[in-house]
Amino acid sequence: MSVGILIITHNDIGRVLLDTATNMLGTCPLECAVISLSPDADPDALMTEAREQVVRLNKGAGVLVLTDMYGSTPSNIAASLCGSKDIMVVAGLNLPMLIRVMNYPQLSLAQLANKAITGGNDGIFPCQPPGAS
Repeated sequence: MSVGILIITHNDIGRVLLDTATNMLGTCPLECAVISLSPDADPDALMTEAREQVVRLNKGAGVLVLTDMYGSTPSNIAASLCGSKDIMVVAGLNLPMLIRVMNYPQLSLAQLANKAITGGNDGIFPCQPPGAS
């Protein structure tokens, strides 16, 4: 039994990140679903879809909801799913975060949420051109 992953983002950001991570890893080790919010999307309909996806994805180990930008409509929909110990939400989705999550499919919901946060943070740093000091 593993944690389900629900990705809620603007446009196709979540789908592209999931496809990229799956391509890089050669597999998708966790059951995932993506909800993409277009500019003309109905937030109430997407809220209903998000609740349905959480039910579908939760096989007993919980659901980790990843969203792109805190305070945005996708994040607000994700946050509305909180309130149960079986659901955790992490905002700031990026590729390092998703790769980290996918590399630890055996972890508990709380452990996986922590891996998401550390993976996202550890994947952000300033870059310098080669040879620069």
